[in-house]
Amino acid sequence: MTAATALGVRAGGAKARIYGAAMRLFAESGANAVTVSDLADAAGIARGTIYNNVGQPENLFGEIASALAHEMIWRTEASMGDLRDPVARIATGVRLFVRRAHEDQDWGRFLVRFALAHTALQNLMTEPPARDIQQAISRGKFTAELSAVPALITMLNGATLAAMNAVIHGEQTWRSAGSLTAEFFLRAGGVARTNARKISRTELPPLAQKPLKKLSQPENRIPARERH
Repeated sequence: MTAATALGVRAGGAKARIYGAAMRLFAESGANAVTVSDLADAAGIARGTIYNNVGQPENLFGEIASALAHEMIWRTEASMGDLRDPVARIATGVRLFVRRAHEDQDWGRFLVRFALAHTALQNLMTEPPARDIQQAISRGKFTAELSAVPALITMLNGATLAAMNAVIHGEQTWRSAGSLTAEFFLRAGGVARTNARKISRTELPPLAQKPLKKLSQPENRIPARERH
């Protein structure tokens, strides 16, 4: 699945080219540095086509961030629907993110750069793992106290984003980066080494495919400045 398709846009059309180019430009230049002219040049289309396909170009960054967050939460939850062990869910989630950064590098670069810069992306990186970490502690699978959950989430996010970045830059394979990151985090949580390694190397499920639908308007927006 391409980054544009992940945003609910069918491949091949002008809108797919716009969203794919926008994601790439935002990751390269920043949320406030992309102009309509830049976007038109990168997508290989006229400026008028941008306005015909995007209602408010200044809100495009917020739309992309929100859409990607909602889409990835849906897909990871659907992929792990039958997985009840919170420790296994944590390891699987890490590996799904790292593998996707390998398969869709524009998506990976965007998330690595902006994961902590937009409310929807922050929720993507904190809410699902917080639930699983809390359950792992409550069930005695992690030795930490519940008060340590924020610190564990920070550790997990930093390690996952670093692994994604290493994969994008060809420094590690996605299998090695994903499995080792998951294993080391589980061990930090108190899981025995042998068990942590086993859990982090089980067969990874495919990332569920989300049906295409129209982009929804985000509640939180970080506008991209338009220069003529």
